[in-house]
Amino acid sequence: MILKSIINFFKDIILPMKKILIILDGIVAKKLMQRIVEANTVDNNYDVIYMSDLILPVQKPSNFTFYKFDPTSKSKLAMVLDKNIHTEVLIALNSKDEMLSVIKNIKEHTKNLQMTILDYWGIKINDPLVRIYRGIEVLANGMVEKLPNIPVLAQNIGLRQGEIMEIRIPFGSSYAFRYIGSIEQKEWKIFGLYRNQKMITIKPSLVLKPNDVILVIGKPDVLMQVYNVIGKTQGQFPMPFGKNIYLYLDLYLQDDESVKKAIDEAKYLNQKLKNNLLIVRVTRPTNVQIMEYIKDELKHFPSIIPLIDYSNKGFNKIIKEDFRKNNIGMIMLTSEMFRKKDDIRIILDLKIPILKFGKENLKAVKRTVIVLNDTNSYEQISPIVFDISSQLKIKTKIFDLDPVGDKDGKSTLIDHFENLAKIFNEKIEVVTSAQNPIRELKKEKDMLQLLPLKEKMFNKKYLFRFLYTNSDFIAFNSNKYNQLLIPIVEE
Repeated sequence: MILKSIINFFKDIILPMKKILIILDGIVAKKLMQRIVEANTVDNNYDVIYMSDLILPVQKPSNFTFYKFDPTSKSKLAMVLDKNIHTEVLIALNSKDEMLSVIKNIKEHTKNLQMTILDYWGIKINDPLVRIYRGIEVLANGMVEKLPNIPVLAQNIGLRQGEIMEIRIPFGSSYAFRYIGSIEQKEWKIFGLYRNQKMITIKPSLVLKPNDVILVIGKPDVLMQVYNVIGKTQGQFPMPFGKNIYLYLDLYLQDDESVKKAIDEAKYLNQKLKNNLLIVRVTRPTNVQIMEYIKDELKHFPSIIPLIDYSNKGFNKIIKEDFRKNNIGMIMLTSEMFRKKDDIRIILDLKIPILKFGKENLKAVKRTVIVLNDTNSYEQISPIVFDISSQLKIKTKIFDLDPVGDKDGKSTLIDHFENLAKIFNEKIEVVTSAQNPIRELKKEKDMLQLLPLKEKMFNKKYLFRFLYTNSDFIAFNSNKYNQLLIPIVEE
């Protein structure tokens, strides 16, 4: 039972990861290796450093690479670390000195690499990147749990079916940099969060960060689905905002060509994105011909649900009702809907992404584009940038343009995007210059621009354009490009 607890801990640690380095020796090495192989998923690749052939599994999975040498050898360890970009290291060794030597060599070679170690000697390391799993405490807790009237761990209370779960947010997850209030929680709930070994009070405005540990409660089968989604690093949008995408059409405001373009491009996204349904809400019908066109275009698709409002309920009432009933993860609007921003300001309260259709053909998009601005906003939207690019199978282009020479931490922000690109296995192009960002943006075509959704975007615009200084606000007021606006927590 005690060894099983150790193994389950390590299994929970590594399952969300993508490239794992495992260093094993000692009395638990063989069993630990066996259980890691049994828990093997195609989402992870493993480099295993070992010293004794006794720990090797009978069958070696194709996503495991084995290296036999003394892990305290600094040069040989460096060879393996240089071979791949590892996201996690799991270490279980036979002596304290070996453990400390390996930790020291890894830290000197690779910065910011998370390590999880099995400790039987009372190792004291004050480092947030080193998680210590203390074997002696496992022995003690395992025996104490057999006594009456003693509190036990979560897996031993309730129905004992897994209705309480601990999940770590991996770097690159679609849940990273999302605020809790924007995450759709149906039949499950986040009730606790640990960050840097401290418990954080849960509130809707709290932003989840990589390496946060969340405690969730709900139906066991639902929690397993949530666990799998959180652990994946691409191809999940519109999650975690919701499962369905939603097109709102106001036929009184839009001409027939605008309606036809919006429907065609919404159908395209319905095919490309990992949503469940496309919901098409039609309001204020103007003529029989366009209504017949809409019905004919949608009737052959079981994943498309048309909803028609003949009673002119108004934008606010319709949006509230549809949002409550349909688990919407993204709303799509044409540029005509933004002419009177005060009338649609309610969409800010939904805290879901908004796709604003531009004049360009969305189906011809060849790249996602971002123009770096403030660090806080663009860190929050970064996972969505690569999620969208991976689903549409297009590249990402990043403009780091600074006409006044004020870097404002942008070099760190570029590093952040480059690290994410490696995790998502996506290609990026970074354009760095001192040119005016809007002028450079106007030279682009066939692009989908991603922007942080900010409340000031819905304020009345200045009479004179030259009074604008924020590139996000200027770009938002352009109708040329298709734009995806991602909700953020504004400081």
